[in-house]
Amino acid sequence: MHSRITPATRRSFLKSALAAGVAPLFVPARFFGQQAPSNIVRFGCIGVGRQGRSDMQQLMHQGSDIGVRVVAVCDLDSKRAADARSLVEKFNAEKFGPDAPKTCDAHRDFRELVARKDIDGVLIVTPDHWHAIPAIAAANAGKDIYLEKPLTYSHAEGVRLVQAVRQNKRVFQVGSQQRSDAHFRMGCELALNGRLGKVHTIRAVMPADKGTGEPAPMPVPENLDYDFWLGPAAEAPYTEHRVHPQKDYGRPGWLQIEAYSRGMITGWGAHMNDIAQWGNGTDGTGPIEFEGKGEFPKRGIFDVHTNFHVEALYANGVRLIMETTGMSEESGKAAGVWFEGEKGRIFVSRGKVVAEPQEILRDKIKEGEIRLYESKNHMLNFLECVRSRKDPVAPVEVGHRSNTICLLAHIAMKLGRKVKWDPRAETCPGDDEANRMLDYPHRKPWAV
Repeated sequence: MHSRITPATRRSFLKSALAAGVAPLFVPARFFGQQAPSNIVRFGCIGVGRQGRSDMQQLMHQGSDIGVRVVAVCDLDSKRAADARSLVEKFNAEKFGPDAPKTCDAHRDFRELVARKDIDGVLIVTPDHWHAIPAIAAANAGKDIYLEKPLTYSHAEGVRLVQAVRQNKRVFQVGSQQRSDAHFRMGCELALNGRLGKVHTIRAVMPADKGTGEPAPMPVPENLDYDFWLGPAAEAPYTEHRVHPQKDYGRPGWLQIEAYSRGMITGWGAHMNDIAQWGNGTDGTGPIEFEGKGEFPKRGIFDVHTNFHVEALYANGVRLIMETTGMSEESGKAAGVWFEGEKGRIFVSRGKVVAEPQEILRDKIKEGEIRLYESKNHMLNFLECVRSRKDPVAPVEVGHRSNTICLLAHIAMKLGRKVKWDPRAETCPGDDEANRMLDYPHRKPWAV
């Protein structure tokens, strides 16, 4: 952070200055609170497309009253970078008036942004294959990080990101915002505190992908640095369906192309498996075996799975079922998580929690029982932790373990057989074929 002055230093300075009959040359930050110029936390936003634009606006709004400012944006699409810069400058002018930062810089290369000494933290919302590289660079540059889920494209990248964050003592939040939802916390606490009896099954239900990607090559738009966008992925001809729409902020095609994303198993699985982990009390570990199947129909350049059903087994005997809506009658139509036990079951989804029998929900958590980390707003929780230097509700290890489940489910789908996993060693024992799939060849120079 910039020019941090501790309360003790501030008091001693004022005391000595007043004793000498000299007026201080500055107004102490306590008179301004967190808005003091010396106490402003400056952020740069890397990736300001569909989700990045939304997250950036959350950061601005949540941070505006606690001394957080966006001072730079970065995108490989110059139109999107210019749009984001305009949004930031308009917000700052309306919110802070003459005290607003005069400009918001727009960068194309994330390395320029993370090298800036005047930036304390970064928001990273890029395609999945671009998560690890800027996040590791930011950690090594001493920046705090909010990174959208899934944590990384490959498991090996996740291991390296965890190391970088902890070695550099950074505050890190992964965008698994369901941990900041009271309904999910309630369901997990009820499951952890025995309201269902012994939990035997957790069912994570997700939507399925659909549609077709147009494979015909197109001219690369002048506003897009396409080779940089491909980054660590293999070279491929440009088509708008491979990247993102040029006319609006609609859903990008890369979400359904395996070179850049694993599909819904990580897209929604990062959310639902994260809640499964939380309610099972297994944040520091994971299942020990995976088996299942996925459908990979030919859909132009879209090649991620559509429907899937994968079952995983924890060492404590709990079975985790991951499936798309409609794969079984029990899953119903809603995306969410079922916790099933001897005495009943609980379903949690965005905005609601239900139980069978309903009396389970009236059995409140008592003093001395397990209480989970309470966060009411995911972005605000991160920004408050940037100031306190405490871990937020979804730190890097949590994101890595939840994402590992998704990636191993994907490996089991692709191999079509059982895959064993050692959560402590983070390897597939005696399975060279599966272990090779824990990473992928990064195109030079984009190694991690």
